Amino acid sequence: MAERRAERERLRISRFDVVTSFFMALILFIGTFTLMLFIIWLTTRWTFPAKPIVAPIERPEGTENPEGFERDFEPPGAEEVEELMEPTLQDTIEAVTDAVSNVAAALVTADTQQTATTQGTGRGDSRRPGKEGEGDDVVPRYERWQLNFTARDERSYARQLDYYGIELGAIGGSIQGVDVAKNLSGNKQTYRITDTASEKRLYFMFNRPSPLQQYDMSLLSQASIPLSGRQTLKFIPKELENQLYQLEMQYAQEKGYPSVTQIAKTVFESKADGSDYEFEVVSQRYRKNKIK
Repeated sequence: MAERRAERERLRISRFDVVTSFFMALILFIGTFTLMLFIIWLTTRWTFPAKPIVAPIERPEGTENPEGFERDFEPPGAEEVEELMEPTLQDTIEAVTDAVSNVAAALVTADTQQTATTQGTGRGDSRRPGKEGEGDDVVPRYERWQLNFTARDERSYARQLDYYGIELGAIGGSIQGVDVAKNLSGNKQTYRITDTASEKRLYFMFNRPSPLQQYDMSLLSQASIPLSGRQTLKFIPKELENQLYQLEMQYAQEKGYPSVTQIAKTVFESKADGSDYEFEVVSQRYRKNKIK
């Protein structure tokens, strides 16, 4: 009996053991709680890059001669007069420097809901069908796209261009090549494209005077790029071009036009989305007799 009592006394939990156990449990709880907070903080900092959107390349396949497109000498429709009045940038480039592969499109044009009559009744291209033919009758992006920007002042306009990764350029005059400026809202960086044939980015220009055009010239001037007798350009990064294509096709499909061959004009507008910006389609015109 006495031995059992002594054994019980030895096994009894002392006050020291109770306090020690309490502090160990408290430390374990605090450590686990801190680890959970750290994991939550870490996961909020992780960013998973979105899968890049790749739009199909619009390239003539040379399957057949297009009917009544581009090369026929017919009176233009009312909606075509505006495009015929503006000189293409290709004409300017050929006069002052090496030819660039893309043709400039207008950033600001009149908006209309009319259907474009881009198909005539002539015989089309004079070349034979096949490998060297013109193939699918698609209005190129640089002709059918119109990009509209709105900005309160030059600084907000520059931030908008930087957000999209758009770069400004100047071409022409007595200077060979294209001078380009980027990081327009901060410490501007410049470079020159001497081999213009290797520049494959889509680019746009204004076809009429605009306050935003004055912003372009001011930003280029701040980057110490000479502007006398030169044209200003906006270079569109490939990622943005792909996003615009996806927006265009989504809008067209919702309107019942599933093929890009049916689209004559798409007008995009850049709008603020909180501290960011995003393009959306505000109008679209379609071509007659295009059911592909």
